This record gives sequence, C-alpha cells and structure tokens, in this order.
Amino acid sequence: MTTAALIATLVKIAVFFGITISLAAVSTLFERKISAWIQQRYGPNRVGPWGVLQPLADGLKFIFKEEVAPAGANRLLFRLAPAMAAAPAFMTVAVVPFTFPLILDGTRIPMAIADIDIGVLFFMAMGSLAVYGIMLGGWASNNKYSLLGGLRSSAQMISYELAMMVSVITVLTLAGSMNLTRIFEAQIPLWNIAVFPVGTIAFGIFLIAAFAETNRHPFDLAECETELVGGFHTEYSSMKFALFFLGEYSAMVMMSGLITTFFLGGPSLFGLVNGIEDPWIKVLAGLGVFLAKVCFFLFLFIWVRWTIPRFRWDQLMHLGWKLLLPLSLANLLLAGTLVATGVL
Repeated sequence: MTTAALIATLVKIAVFFGITISLAAVSTLFERKISAWIQQRYGPNRVGPWGVLQPLADGLKFIFKEEVAPAGANRLLFRLAPAMAAAPAFMTVAVVPFTFPLILDGTRIPMAIADIDIGVLFFMAMGSLAVYGIMLGGWASNNKYSLLGGLRSSAQMISYELAMMVSVITVLTLAGSMNLTRIFEAQIPLWNIAVFPVGTIAFGIFLIAAFAETNRHPFDLAECETELVGGFHTEYSSMKFALFFLGEYSAMVMMSGLITTFFLGGPSLFGLVNGIEDPWIKVLAGLGVFLAKVCFFLFLFIWVRWTIPRFRWDQLMHLGWKLLLPLSLANLLLAGTLVATGVL
C-alpha cells in the first residue's frame, strides 16, 4: 500500500467511524425527544440548549458509575460480551460506501473503508456474529432473566437472519455484484425498491428483519421489561451497560445505511448528484443525501417503537418462519427467473 493510499484509508476510518458513533449517540437523544413528542411531553431539556448535550451527560454518567458483577458470573465472558455485542456493527462500517467514489487526477478513491468485492459476504459474516455477545452476556450473568433474554435473542436473530439474507441475495441477483459500491451504482437512476415486484418485496422483508436483528420494538422480546426485567443486560452496569446500547444504536445506523445502499441507491438521488462534475462537491452532496436517507430510517426505528405494540413470542416465530422466509424464497425464485429471461 502506498503512503497516499494509507493516508486516505486512515482518513476514511476516522471520518466514517466518527459519523457512525456520532449518529448512534445523537440517536439516543432523538429516541427521547421523539417519544416525548409522540406522548406530548417535553423530553430532556436541561443539559445544554434544548437538551442537546444530554448524550454527553449520559456518557459521563456511565463512565463514573460503579461496575458490579453478580456472584457466580463467568467473569471473563461477562466482561467480553458487551464488546462482542457492539463489535459487529462497528466492523460492518468498513464495507458501507457513504458516498460516491472520489476521482482525483484519474485515480478512483472509493468512499468505503474496505471496497472489497465480497462486501455483502462480509456483512453476512458480521451479522452472524452479533448474536454471540447477547447470548453470552445472558448466560455469563448467572441470572435466569438474562439467560431467557439471551436464548430469545439467539432464536429470534437466527430466524430472521435467514429471510434477511435471502432478500440480500435477491439484490445481488438484480445488481450482479457483491461489491456494495457497484450495488448502489447499478441503481442509477432506478432504485431497487422501485423494481416491482421483486425489489419492493425484498425491501419490505429486509426492513422487517432489520427490526428483529437489532432487537428493536416490536421485536424486543430479548429485553422486554414486563416479562424479563431487562433481559440479557439485567445484571450490567456502568460502561458495560452503555456498550450494549451503543451496539444497538450503532446497529440501527448500519442497518439504515445498508437499507439505503441495497434499496434506495445509496448516495444517489435519481441521477441528480451523479451528474455533478466537481469531484469534491459530488462527494459531499452524495454524503448529505446518504445521511438524510439514514436519518429517515433512524426516525422510522424510533417511531415504530413508540407506536406499535410488542409481538407475542409465538407470533414472532410464526412471522419469521412461516411468512417471511417462504415469501423471501419465492421472491428470489421470481427474481432469478426475470433476470434469466431478460425481463430485468
């Protein structure tokens, strides 16, 4: 790797990880502000103007809180589980293209940290690791509620991961590539969500599965307070507790980014941004469009939490295995048929 390429990679790591962490932190404020708006309350409004410094105050509070480990807990796994829960979302950042490639002096600089040809496979691998942090955290806590939450999470994530991955394979069938940059470039100017019916159905399946994969309402049975006190994180405190939630909100950011890349053309806007000639303006405009789409889905994650009631466990399993998985397989078969016959 040349010095210029190394510097470019380090800059991308700093910028894109910084954006992800910042969005995750700000999402905790948006969660409370939007819930207050829906319930006609004020929400946090004491720390900083309009309460905008509340995430910073929460972070400082977690840093200075006492760390407590329950008696009988597996100390190694108890400490390791929060990091394992947060790491997959951070790792996925590496393959997400945040904007259009930067063209400088004929050199193409992709706006993903690792613009690899197996980016989708990397995302699938990281997604399959996400369950281990929650499952091990629940088991290592030596608490029956935590154990039940971990078991629920593992069953739920495995169930919905199948339908999600089949919907992603449908996108690969349409794009003909596993590189995420090429996937969004193949959607200029027609986004995959508008490729009816296969793209539209795949989008719906991926969106529902994204809620389940991030343990968000109405699929938050792994941590529902009415049944399991707090679920897998019942015994956690201080920064270990904060890491679980940082992982959850970072996963929301990454799922929003992947939905945007797979189905909404990534940084493209019906071909408008793609036509900009100045490379720097094109990159910045694409980044703005990408983040606007991501913020829309973050709002959707939060809005659904405070609007739709939680599923029962049997309803959750029925939806995943008997509805979404067969529908995703049938949709994939239809997409393959349409591509093979030249219709798409």
